[in-house]
Amino acid sequence: MELVAEKESDQQNNNNNNSEKNNNTSYAQALVDSHDYNNKESDEFRERQARDLKAGLHPLKHKFVFWYTRRTLGMRSQTPYEDNIKKIVDFTTVEGFWVCYCHLARPATLPSPTDLHLFKDGIRPLWEDSANCHGGKWIIRFKKAVSGRFWEDLVLALVGDQLDYGENICGAVLSIRFNEDILSVWNRNASDHQAVMALRDAIKRNLKLPHSYLMEYKPHDASLRDNSSYRNTWLRG
Repeated sequence: MELVAEKESDQQNNNNNNSEKNNNTSYAQALVDSHDYNNKESDEFRERQARDLKAGLHPLKHKFVFWYTRRTLGMRSQTPYEDNIKKIVDFTTVEGFWVCYCHLARPATLPSPTDLHLFKDGIRPLWEDSANCHGGKWIIRFKKAVSGRFWEDLVLALVGDQLDYGENICGAVLSIRFNEDILSVWNRNASDHQAVMALRDAIKRNLKLPHSYLMEYKPHDASLRDNSSYRNTWLRG
């Protein structure tokens, strides 16, 4: 019996190790797949940074894009979700950011349901995007009266590269809903527990989040399975 138990234990360990290797391999493959694209984009971005510096502007570490999604209440659209995401504007400098941001509608004026997305250039605000598919998001729910202030603080922290493990961050979303608004910060690798928890702490610190606010985490593959962004979260903190 002990020999059988040892064999079963060894088999279970091998299965766990194989599963972990598969997860690590798939994440590594996603990084490799995006490597060539990132190299081309980075060369173009460095050239633009040089031009901006020469023009007396202040380049950001990353190029960002604002996106917008508006869904019609009570109607099940046949249009794929991806087609409903509309690009608003992109920017690469501090000055460009403020020109864009000052002309955006404030969250309090937006209809429900609406989503505002701020993502690094080259990353679409979709669970299936190669930069997002192995990641997840931290979720915070706010009363509508205060969500605009926290959204602005989060946007400034992202654009200013103020959050720890910044290379692991893909973007952020403000979801305007009827009784509440929801902020979420997306990261690349849901299996990197240290980076996930460090991101949580950085969000709390930069937003000066009161202790009464609960943060929830959900991997994107779980969202794909239950077709929900904010239900059935896996981790709270």
